Amino acid sequence: MSEKDKTITFSLVREKEKETREILVQVYQALKEKGYNPINQIVGYILSEDPTYITNYKNARGLIRKIDRDELLNTLVREYLKIDKEKK
Repeated sequence: MSEKDKTITFSLVREKEKETREILVQVYQALKEKGYNPINQIVGYILSEDPTYITNYKNARGLIRKIDRDELLNTLVREYLKIDKEKK
């Protein structure tokens, strides 16, 4: 079978996780640039859903609101415990 005949698999879950990671990195960088402790601010937002934890700088507040907090927490716990999603 040639390379062009191989089926390419596409995972919407992986794409969503990649998008979430990119958003978190952008928000982290914006918070850091503004002089905040990015981890504390992001955790505060995740726990409370209070958008004032996140600066408007570089549209960070708008970006983080695109993330589903439940999905994010699920992924964080799964990653922390090193549990593969498909092996539940």
